[in-house]
Amino acid sequence: MRLVQFVSSAGRRRLGRIADDGTQIEQLNGFASVYELARSAARSGRSLRQLAADCAVAQLVPVAELLESGRLLPPLDHPDPAHCFVTGTGLTHLGSAQARDSMHHKLAEAKEADLTDSMRMFRLGLEGGRPPEGGIGVAPEWFYKGDGSIVSPPGQALTMPSFALDGGEEAEIAVLYIIDDAGQPCRVGFALGNEFSDHVLERQNYLYLAHSKLRACSFGPELLLGELPADLRGTVSVRRGEQVLWQDSFVSGEANMSHSLANLEHHHFKYALFRRPGDVHVHFLGTATLSCSAGIKPEPGDVFQIEAAGFGLPLRNSLAVAEDEGLVRVKPL
Repeated sequence: MRLVQFVSSAGRRRLGRIADDGTQIEQLNGFASVYELARSAARSGRSLRQLAADCAVAQLVPVAELLESGRLLPPLDHPDPAHCFVTGTGLTHLGSAQARDSMHHKLAEAKEADLTDSMRMFRLGLEGGRPPEGGIGVAPEWFYKGDGSIVSPPGQALTMPSFALDGGEEAEIAVLYIIDDAGQPCRVGFALGNEFSDHVLERQNYLYLAHSKLRACSFGPELLLGELPADLRGTVSVRRGEQVLWQDSFVSGEANMSHSLANLEHHHFKYALFRRPGDVHVHFLGTATLSCSAGIKPEPGDVFQIEAAGFGLPLRNSLAVAEDEGLVRVKPL
């Protein structure tokens, strides 16, 4: 089952379920948001799927109508954006079989002193990122992107700051969570994600990683309930007008990762700050496919498109640049 959030023609927030034919959205009665539905599921002990299936259908809304009018919303948000954490993990994906074999050879042949910090982190994940059931594995690379205010709805622009050196896509899976009333993290589902980063800045020095991640992002349009496919394969492209500037496949799912999902979740939610009742978490799982690796430099107006079987509608966002705010001055009190 896949859910969406959207704004009705009357300007009201609505919750919908994708109909079997994929061209219609069944607007549901009883809940106005996935957040409300998820909190109700956590309190009642029922699954999201059960609750959504039991909702009466108010009306059918054509998917094309929402796409054309730009009324789709991210598939999970919080009424107060400050209570939505957006984070991610890197160096988690193995990439293609050829790249994987090449990486393994390099790791086997290289001396410890010759490895970069990134290669050491990647090797730690290969060796200890998939602990046995109930075990705790090695911690992954982790980063903070921002709060809910940085999330751009599907179909809307990803705006890079005027001072940014790059605005590049990162085709990933976003995992969505709420924290229940007792402080228990609850996984809501999965969505296509564009984690969007400044790769030029990051490559100047890996210590700039934290800066490079403080950018906009997008995920959706649809929320996939249930389990993430172990071997997920999709396509990502950068389009300039009618031209496909670049296109490649990307993979995700645990079969293509050095860390298990359970291990990534433990190392995120082990911090009490991230188990605050009522909060929302959006966590990006990482990727192994980037247009910047092919020498592509996106320009304002270019469109990023990410799609994968099982996730329904593709995620599309254009690139924009914010106005230059100049020097930021601090006012002494």
